[in-house]
Amino acid sequence: MFTGIVQGQGHIESTVEGQGQRSFNIRLPAAMSKDVAIGASIAINGTCLTVTAQNSNLFSFDVIGQTLKLTNLGLLEQGQLVNAERSLKYGDEIGGHIISGHVSVAVQISRVDQQQENTSIWFNLPEAHKKHVLPQGFIGLNGCSLTVAEVTDTQFCVCLIPETLRATGFGTATVGEQVNMEIDHQTQTIVATVERVLTQRAI
Repeated sequence: MFTGIVQGQGHIESTVEGQGQRSFNIRLPAAMSKDVAIGASIAINGTCLTVTAQNSNLFSFDVIGQTLKLTNLGLLEQGQLVNAERSLKYGDEIGGHIISGHVSVAVQISRVDQQQENTSIWFNLPEAHKKHVLPQGFIGLNGCSLTVAEVTDTQFCVCLIPETLRATGFGTATVGEQVNMEIDHQTQTIVATVERVLTQRAI
């Protein structure tokens, strides 16, 4: 589990293609590298990955083909930066909301409105998730816990303060970029329960 509070940005040092998978070697900030065991979970762009090797602050992760297709990890290349967060420990402060690291879908940035105090970023809203994306609701985007500001029939937006832009990859976000989206689990559960009850009543 994660909180959606990005702890730093990792630098992709190299990628290695394998049979139906890809390995990533990512250099994380030194502060994130202490007391990490092989097999530990680290969220990379909001995707829960398992540490397969470590050399100081250089970490290796193996990503299977299904994850590469479902998320934006399949588009990442050497030299790019990624949002990173270590897994939640009991007793840690939860500054965002509980995130599992299981990405629902990758969504595309449709518009970036830069303002002096904050920046609004708009995303295309997949038909299958219209019922899950609600104004003032939580959402995970590239591992960031964010609040949905506005929703239309085809798009939704979040508003980012300068600190979020500085600490994450959203500071250089561009139109057309693919972003990993994780629906809030509680919202998903409530929607599914209501749908099931309504279906049963209609029978």
